[in-house]
Amino acid sequence: MPDTPLIAAVAGHICLDIIPAISTRGGFEQAFAPGRLLEVGAAALATGGAVSNTGLALHKLGIPTRLLGKVGDDVFGRAILAILESYHPALIDRMIVSRGEASSYSVVISPPQVDRIFLHYPGANDTFGAADIALPDLDDVSLFHFGYPPLMRRLYADGGIELAAILRTVKERQITTSLDMARPDPQTDAGRADWSTILRRALPYVDVFLPSFEEILFMLDRDRFEALKRASGADELILLADGPLLRELADQLLSWGAGVVGIKLGDQGLYLRTSASSGRWGDMGAGFATDVAVEAWRGRELLAPCFLVEMVGTTGAGDSTVAGFLAALLHGMTPEEALTHAVAVGACNVEAADATSGVPSWNAVEKRMQAGWKRRPVTISLTGWNWNAHQAVWVGTSDQSHR
Repeated sequence: MPDTPLIAAVAGHICLDIIPAISTRGGFEQAFAPGRLLEVGAAALATGGAVSNTGLALHKLGIPTRLLGKVGDDVFGRAILAILESYHPALIDRMIVSRGEASSYSVVISPPQVDRIFLHYPGANDTFGAADIALPDLDDVSLFHFGYPPLMRRLYADGGIELAAILRTVKERQITTSLDMARPDPQTDAGRADWSTILRRALPYVDVFLPSFEEILFMLDRDRFEALKRASGADELILLADGPLLRELADQLLSWGAGVVGIKLGDQGLYLRTSASSGRWGDMGAGFATDVAVEAWRGRELLAPCFLVEMVGTTGAGDSTVAGFLAALLHGMTPEEALTHAVAVGACNVEAADATSGVPSWNAVEKRMQAGWKRRPVTISLTGWNWNAHQAVWVGTSDQSHR
């Protein structure tokens, strides 16, 4: 790792999650029948969104982190700031409090034995734009991560011009850029947006792109997404992914300018595909520590299986996985090590019900891995791939080691 810790900034979506305790059992329709008074327990309050989930995870992993989110000057905004401040007072120093705007919130309805339902209000996230990134906030920053533009109206409007402007401004300062997504409701403006155009505009300024499989398939090939969704039935869509489809999606994103593509696969692990271009690797920014050999990263195709844990909840699992991957970059690790640390942090996350309390220190993650932590089997088809037992990763047919 570099002698001086590298600084990360996390920008994008942030909200307040209001989670009432619901113990009523039985059918959803009966519990939530019109006109009924449903008695619930005390509500838990937590921050949500990429700024909170990924940012706080990086902070807990020991990475100096700046949070660049936007809240309103209201009760919910004050609650968001108070929760962030409880982790460290400096974390709210660069948060924007916008006068006259309302803060974003979600009401999380989670009855026993029923999938969660979210009632979400985007609030100040919808007005976040390039002007909200203060250049002094980027001083000494090595890595800039932006999360959830599909939940931020100004960033997907007009073909994503504002999102590209943010990433271009950051990239011009030789800062490594990272981008994560969220899958919008298909019936909303965000769901109907032309995401191929938005990504083609943004990805030339994105060094590390880390969507989930469902998100990126939805954005790049809606017809195939719907077909696989119908074919999967009650099963998870990810189980119908395979090596060729993952490579096809990643290669499209690399061709649009991304340097590194990581596709989150839920309990199947994390897939990695990287640019083979020497020129692209000469422009990856300050977040890739100087002692990292470019050849270790160039032209790679890998998949790291998840670690075995007793799952309590999946809230924030993807964000924590992203944090683990980015922290590994800032520690100067190889792609195999970065993938392994990413899925390890994600596994720790799901051992707790909320988005961040399961994330331990970096040293605790490493000690757990060194103690022989077992992996989950990968069940998606990886025909022709090889298992690297020493690194505990699957090596793809397009990896540089096959050339």
